[in-house]
Amino acid sequence: MFQNFRLAMAWLHTWFGLVLGFVLMACFFFGSLSVFDREIDRWSIPSSRFEPQPMPSFDKILRPIFQTMQPTPERIRTLRDKVNGPLPERFDTPVRWGAYTTHRDPVLTMFAGYDVPNARKPETLIFANRTIDPRDGSALSDDRLKIGSRFFYPLHYSLNFRWMDLGYWIVGLAALMMLAALVSGVVMHRKIFREFFTFRPKKTTQRSTLDLHNMTGVLALPFHFFFAFTGLVIFAGIYFPVSHTQLEPMHELHEKLEAEETGLPHDRAGTPAAIASVDKMVAEAQRRWAAAGKAGDVGFLAVQHPLDANGYVSVYRAGTDRIALVGDGIHFKAATGEVLREDPPRTAVDSTYTFLRGLHLQHFRHWMLRWLYVFGGLMGCVCIATGFIFFVEKRKKQHAKAGSQGSRAVDALGVTTVTGMMLAALGILIANRLLPEVLPKGWPPRGDLEQYIFWAVWVLAMAHAFVRSAPVARGLVNPAWREQCRAVAVGAVLAVVLNGVTTGDHLLKTLGEHYWPVAGVDLFLLAGAALAWLAARKLKERTEAAPRLKAEVAHA
Repeated sequence: MFQNFRLAMAWLHTWFGLVLGFVLMACFFFGSLSVFDREIDRWSIPSSRFEPQPMPSFDKILRPIFQTMQPTPERIRTLRDKVNGPLPERFDTPVRWGAYTTHRDPVLTMFAGYDVPNARKPETLIFANRTIDPRDGSALSDDRLKIGSRFFYPLHYSLNFRWMDLGYWIVGLAALMMLAALVSGVVMHRKIFREFFTFRPKKTTQRSTLDLHNMTGVLALPFHFFFAFTGLVIFAGIYFPVSHTQLEPMHELHEKLEAEETGLPHDRAGTPAAIASVDKMVAEAQRRWAAAGKAGDVGFLAVQHPLDANGYVSVYRAGTDRIALVGDGIHFKAATGEVLREDPPRTAVDSTYTFLRGLHLQHFRHWMLRWLYVFGGLMGCVCIATGFIFFVEKRKKQHAKAGSQGSRAVDALGVTTVTGMMLAALGILIANRLLPEVLPKGWPPRGDLEQYIFWAVWVLAMAHAFVRSAPVARGLVNPAWREQCRAVAVGAVLAVVLNGVTTGDHLLKTLGEHYWPVAGVDLFLLAGAALAWLAARKLKERTEAAPRLKAEVAHA
C-alpha cells in the first residue's frame, strides 16, 4: 500500500490527527484552563472571592449541615426507574458523609450519600451536594455554576457528554490515537532536532504553518505524550470496568476481604451509635503527620456509615507538598475516636500510579509549574490548529480545480474548533456576568442557562464558519478566521469590563489588593484579546497581499 514505512506513518499521522484532532483541541484547551479552575470559579462566583480556608470544625459547622442535607428533586426523579415501588420523601440512612477542599479553595464542597430503599440493585445510592462558606457554614446558591471546576474541567476529559459514558470513550480513543500520532510524527520528521529551532514566519502560509506545527509539536512532545498516557491511566477503570461484568462477584469479594484485612467495616451494623468528637480525631491525625515530618493540612474528611455502630471516620492529608496524590489516611472508630488504622507506605506499583496521577492532576503548590502546564497545553492547541491549517493549505487549490468541497469542510470545522471554541468559552463568561442573580419564575436554573448559552454560541460559530467558507472552495482564505478572531478579542475585553462593572472588582482594584485569582483571569483574558486582534490583523494583511502577489506574478 505504501512505498516505505515513513510514508505509512505520514498517512497515519495525517488522518488520525485530522479525524480526532477536533476532540483533542477541546481536551487541550479546556485542560489548560482547568489548571486554574478554582480561580475561574472565583471569577464566576463573586460571593466566593475571599482567601482559601482550611477544613472547618466538623463538630461545630459540618455535622449540623450533614444532618440537614437531602438530595435535590432533580436527582430523586432520576431514581424512578431504579426502584420497586414509590420513592421516599426523605432519605434517612446515610452511607457516607464527605467534605473536600484544596489550598486554592475558599469554599468547601460537601456531599452525602444515602441508601435507596427498594432499589433494584443493592449498591444504588443517591447523593446530595452542598457548597458552603467554611468560615460560618452558610450555603452558596445551588444554581451557581462553578464554571472552572464543574464545567471546563470535566469538559476536557468527558466533553460533558455522560450518556453511557460516551464522552469518556471518545476522549479515550482520541488520547490513544494521539499517542499513535506522536510516534508517527517522530518517524516522519527525521530532522527533528533542526525542526526544534526552525520557524520562518515570512514564508508562505503553508511553509510557516508547517514550521510552527513542527516546532510546537517537538518542543512539547514529552508533555503531550505524558498527558495522553496518564489520562488513559487515570480512566482505566472506565475503559476496563471490573464492576457490572463477570468479574463483579470477584470485585465484591475483594472489597470484603480488604475490609477484613484493614479492620474497616464494609457494611452497616444496623445498630444506631453516636459520633464522638471528630475535631479531636483530626487533631490526632495532624499530630501523627507532624511526628512523621509531613504537612498537616486536611484535604478530605469522610464518615463512613454515619450514626451506625460500624461507622468510622477517615482523615486524609491534603498532600500539596508533593506531586504524588498521597492521602496518608488515618481512620478512627466514629463512636469512640480510637485509631483503627493508619495507611501503610504504598507499594512500588501504587506509588508509581499515585505519582503519575498527581503529576496529571497537579494538586501541588507550585505556581511556576502550573503556568508551564498552561503553556504546554496551549502549545498543544497551536500544534493541532496549525495541523488543520496546513492540511487545508496543502490541498485547497487541488480541491478547487477538482470541484471538491473537502478542504472547505475541514477548514470550517477548524474554525469551529479553534476560534469557535474560544467564543463559546467567552460566551459562558459573559453570560455569567450579564444574567441576573435571580431568574424569573419558570426559567431554567442559572447554571443550566449558562451552559445552554455556551453550546448555543459554539453552534452559531460553527454556522458562521460554514456560511463564510465558500472562498475556500475557490482556493482562497476563509474570512471566518479573521472575523472570529476579532470577535474573540472584543468578547475577552467585554468579559473583563463586565466583571468590573457588575462586581466592582475591576482590574486596578484587584491588582492593587494583590488578589491574583480574579486579576489573573482578567489579565489572561486581555492577553488573549491582544493575541486574537494581532492574529486578525495578520490574517487581513495576508488576505490583501495574496491578490497583489498573484497579479505581480501574472504581470512578470
